[in-house]
This record gives sequence, structure tokens and C-alpha cells, in this order.
Amino acid sequence: MVTKELIIETATKLFTQNGVKAITIDKIVKELHTSKRTLYNHFKDKVYLLRACLDVYNTKVKAENEEIIKSSDNVIEAMGYLHQKIVHRTYQVNPNFFSDILHYYPGLLHESYRNSGNFAHQQLVYLAEWGIKDGIFQKDMDVEVVGKTVLAMLKLLKDNNQFPVSEFSKERLTFGILVPYLRGLCTTKGIELLKIQEELFRVSI
Repeated sequence: MVTKELIIETATKLFTQNGVKAITIDKIVKELHTSKRTLYNHFKDKVYLLRACLDVYNTKVKAENEEIIKSSDNVIEAMGYLHQKIVHRTYQVNPNFFSDILHYYPGLLHESYRNSGNFAHQQLVYLAEWGIKDGIFQKDMDVEVVGKTVLAMLKLLKDNNQFPVSEFSKERLTFGILVPYLRGLCTTKGIELLKIQEELFRVSI
């Protein structure tokens, strides 16, 4: 039986592997071995389906991040493993997935992220406060500003237009952008911990 959940799961897989523009409703129903009528019983059109796919995708990412944070011994370890996960996702998801949404469905990514509670920013604020509490980050840092800045940096790491993959490896960008910034936020205790756990920020694919 082709359920709503199966439609979302299949469409999300096709969208993330091929980009949104390349995947039509016809291709989705062909993959499902069903009819357009079945799909339209659950979704008004491709936009409604894409919105549902983004909601599920964000929920999955949020849960993965929370699990990493929960299982980490300190904020540096958490950020290292989170970074590994983020980099792995960039290799698993076709860059056209996000660029197509931005170009053809303006505002949809922001809407979906807002509906998910701006989870990435909230998680980064939590990490910043955790680091301050443990004496790893400087106590006078502005956690809201830091949260938004780190998010911007993570987006920069995925910007293949500014940093073509052929010239800039993810490791080169990480140690040229993210790690120096983290080092600037750290106390003496944090800097020592970052040195010990620096390898967590080296991601090999």
C-alpha cells in the first residue's frame, strides 16, 4: 500500500539524490509504482509534497544532532562530531537539492526551518552555554551572535561557488574558517581541549 509516509520517504530520497528540478511528479509515481491520483490524494501539488519532505528532513537532522550532543562528553567533542555529520551530509545530498529550492521555491527553506523551531541555531546556543558553564568558552561571549555566526560559517563551508571542491577540501576550509574561530572563543582550558580533540574536525570521505 502506498501511504503518505512512503510517498514522502520516496520523494525525499529522489529529491536529495537528484535535485528538486530534475524530479517530477511523474518520476515519483513511477518510482512508487502507483498513480498520480494516489499521490494527489495526499498532496495538492509538488510544493506541498516538497514542504512535507523538508519537514521530515529537518526532523531527522534535528534528532541526529541531539543524539550527538547527548552522547558527547564536552562541547568540543560535540562540535567535532556534529561537524563530521554535517560534512557527510554534504556528500550524501546533491547540492542541487538546496540550490533548486532557493531558486524555484524562494522562502520555502526558511519557512521550513522556522517551522522546525530554528533548531540548528537553538542547538548552537545550547552548545555555547554548555561551553561557558564548563569553562571551555569565554564567559563574556554573546551566545546568540556566536550561534548565528557559526551557522553562517557552516553554510560557507558548503559554498562550492566560492570554494570549488577541486581547490578547497572540506578539511582545508574547516581549519581555515571554523577551527580558528572556535579557538578565539576558547579559554586556556578550551584551547588545550581543542588541541587534544582537533582530529575530530578532520573528516575523510
